[in-house]
Amino acid sequence: MTSPVETLAHEFQQHGAAGLFERLIATLRERQDYHKLFDALCLQKKQALGLPLGKPTSLEDVPTHLREEFEQTYVAAAREVGRLLLEAGKIGQAWIYFHAIREPEPVRQAIEKLPIPRESSEQSEELLELALFKGVHPVQGVKIMLRTHGTCSTITSLDQMLPRLSTDDRAGCAALLVRTLYDELTASVQREVQQRMPFAAPTGSLRELIAGRDWLFADNNYHIDVSHLGATVRFARSLAVGSPELALARELCEYGSQLAPQFQSAGEPPFQDYYPAHLQFFRVLLDDGRDEALGYFRRQLDSEPDGADKTLIAYVLVDLLVRIDRFDEALPLAEDYLLNADHDFAAAFTELCEQAGRYDVLQRTAAARDDLVTYAAALVQNKHRA
Repeated sequence: MTSPVETLAHEFQQHGAAGLFERLIATLRERQDYHKLFDALCLQKKQALGLPLGKPTSLEDVPTHLREEFEQTYVAAAREVGRLLLEAGKIGQAWIYFHAIREPEPVRQAIEKLPIPRESSEQSEELLELALFKGVHPVQGVKIMLRTHGTCSTITSLDQMLPRLSTDDRAGCAALLVRTLYDELTASVQREVQQRMPFAAPTGSLRELIAGRDWLFADNNYHIDVSHLGATVRFARSLAVGSPELALARELCEYGSQLAPQFQSAGEPPFQDYYPAHLQFFRVLLDDGRDEALGYFRRQLDSEPDGADKTLIAYVLVDLLVRIDRFDEALPLAEDYLLNADHDFAAAFTELCEQAGRYDVLQRTAAARDDLVTYAAALVQNKHRA
């Protein structure tokens, strides 16, 4: 029987380098040796371009005038090998190639199609690392972590990851955690109600369960880890307007507001009165007495003497106003309290002005700050808008 090496030598003798590489690539595909296949595809292109063959995938030995052509082959090879590895169920290895060419979507889709593991394993840990910690599919990562590691570890990890996530992924992760904790808390409260009131009609609503039943909170009683409750309510500030989990977050705050004082841990302004303040926050997003709830934060802003705390309150108020499309109210607050207090806020203020279509405001504030680049851009955009 002819060995693979002999076959390659024969191809080279009969058909030259072109035949050699065609045979090599076909052999590696048959063997499903996909990492070597990537090398071979790049090597084939280097040979065709007359480049050195010592480093098949390196760009260092590719001259500038040939780089674009070689990079096209490199990207195509990475896509093919990444796809083949996904089809073989080797998601972690596929990620190496898709990450290299900055195309995470195929891996994201593959992770989404997989069933959620029921327990921790080497495979589940690999998926968790990719989905959550590498940010390929954070929502799926949270699902995996809740199932395999529990609520406590999930909250700790999400606390670290949340600032690095996109707005949509933050909202998705928050929604998942809110619903999970809400269901756990509701079931726990339901059990106590049934123990004390066997003939009480069961309900799936936490609000209905606690209504008029102060005895549920007597003697410092609680029904779920209070640190988990507090963290989940904080995460819920990332929920999008229109999210059904906002109503659940409001009920979590109603429950938290009735806990004993030692479980009412204070947050930073404007959330010192933790659950009542968050309740007002969610009322704004739910359009449940919106103006009254906004007034809660406006009063804090007006009465706060500390400049740093005033800035924190203004951030929350501006964020709320932007999310409910009240730009005419958000812009003056942002200009008065944030633009000069935080140098890093300039880019966000520019985006806010663009969202509001108020290039005149951007032009005026840029001029006042001697920001000539922003002023020039605002000047042009304002003229185009006119």
